[in-house]
Order: sequence, then structure tokens, then C-alpha cells
Amino acid sequence: MALLAATGLVKSFAGSRVVDGVDLSCDGGQVLGVLGPNGAGKTTTLKMLYGFLTPEQGEIRYDGQEFAANRYAIKRTIGVCPQDDTLDAEFTVRDNLRQFARYFRPAVPNLEARISELIALFALGPHLNKRPEQLSGGLRRRLSIARAVVHQPRVLFLDEPTTGLDPEARVGVWELIARLRSEGLAIVLTTHYMDEAERLSDQLLVLKAGKVLAKGVPRDLLGRLLGEHVLVVRPPPERQAAMRHWLIAQAAPPPATVLDEWRLCLTSLQVGAFCQQFPELKIQVREPDLDDLFLTLARDAA
Repeated sequence: MALLAATGLVKSFAGSRVVDGVDLSCDGGQVLGVLGPNGAGKTTTLKMLYGFLTPEQGEIRYDGQEFAANRYAIKRTIGVCPQDDTLDAEFTVRDNLRQFARYFRPAVPNLEARISELIALFALGPHLNKRPEQLSGGLRRRLSIARAVVHQPRVLFLDEPTTGLDPEARVGVWELIARLRSEGLAIVLTTHYMDEAERLSDQLLVLKAGKVLAKGVPRDLLGRLLGEHVLVVRPPPERQAAMRHWLIAQAAPPPATVLDEWRLCLTSLQVGAFCQQFPELKIQVREPDLDDLFLTLARDAA
């Protein structure tokens, strides 16, 4: 039985469905990555899962218990780290953890020991008496995640946890997430960083316009949605029309573009045919990655 399972979630705003029949599940010790372009319904889905919004349709269960019928008890087992900084500006690092823990009933057992454990795990010791405004972006995110797990939840929601961080700070947050997963938490993660999703996620859920486009293991999902290969080429302007006609004739998807670079999702046979048709062009052939998937989704959603 999944620690978190949702079926048929629906939510509308201003008469428009932003989440339309979403199903998902996440087990303990697993990271579920939720991907999709802006407006896909990621954050709205998370807000329904942790109780900030009420679904119009659908069911959410935690460890087999219906969320709607056992809301008070279940929320004690949920941790939430939203995208926006919600730290208490007037409290120090230690007091942010202490004050937040006091919201929970039953009370967090051995609270001071738990706070000391988190301070060591999240490397916050040198900053105990600082307020959030005195911390770097990476340290604030560490404190936000530590606060979200101070009450020892079983399920943790992370909404774009590394947005705005430098590469070193991002890697530090990744290591913390991996550590929390190893301790048995079920973690639901939204992100726009494809390397982050690929490194951290055991399962992916891809949303588009509020619907589930695909779900599964990252590598299998890429193969299903994008195919065998990505061919990267910089076509001269005079050859672009011919290339577009060739793609249509091959029933291949249109290119994703990054500046003057085209990325074509092709089969092995199509790669060979392309090279024969356009022998003068320099190409690179590689396996598809999540950046290719995101560019494809963003192009199709435009």
C-alpha cells in the first residue's frame, strides 16, 4: 500500500480546470518528481495533497486512510516546504524550529533533542543565533526544510526547493533530500531544474494543462515520450524549410529550439535518413534527457 495515493483530483479556478483527473502515488523511501511547464497544475496539485486546497472531485489517502475523513490526524504526519520563504523573520534559527514545532499536536517528543539533531544534520550549528535575513539563500532553504520535518512527518512536500540557489547550495539541498529519503520519508518534489529531477526522482509524474501526460521511471518515461535519440544540429537559414518538410514527411515531431540550435527527437532509422538527406550538416546524436522533455512540453503548450 502506498504511503500517499490520490485518484481523480480535480480543481478549477474562474471556471477553468487547472487540475483535471490527476492520479499519483508515492511510497516511503521514494521521491516522486512532479514536472510540467508553467500552468500545468503542479503547485495546485500539491496544495490539495497537503490540505491547503480542497479538491472538487477525487480522493486522497495517506497510508490507506482517507484524508477528508481524518484530516486532523493525517496533517500531523505531513511536512511542507513551499516555494516562497515563510520563515519567521524575528526568530533565530533555533527559535524558528522551536516555535514551528509547537503548532503540532500531539507535541513533538523530546523536542530539544530533535532540534539539536536537525541542526547537526542540516549543518546549521554556526548560525543558531542568526535571524533568517542574516543567512544565505542556501542556508535559508536548509532551515525551511529542517522546519518542515521538525515534527518527524512521514510525507514531505517540496515545491521547487532550490529555486534561486547557486550550484553549490543546490547540491547541498540535494544531499539533504537524499538523506531524508534514505530515512524512509515519502517525498513529493516539484522542480523546473531537469538535472535535479533526474538525479533525485525514483518516479516522475508529467503534467500538461492539468492532466497526467505520463508517469513512470525517468529513463523509461523519456523513451516513451521522446524516442530513441536526440539529434542536435545548427541548420543554416537556407536549409531550415527543407528540414521542416523532411520532418513532416517522416511524421517526426517539430524541433525544439535553443537559440539557433535545433533538437530533433528521432528513431535510429530516421537519424540515418537525416544524415543521407543533409550530409553537409554537422550533427550530434545523444540520448534524450529531461531538458528535452521539458522543452517539448513547453513548445506543445504554447
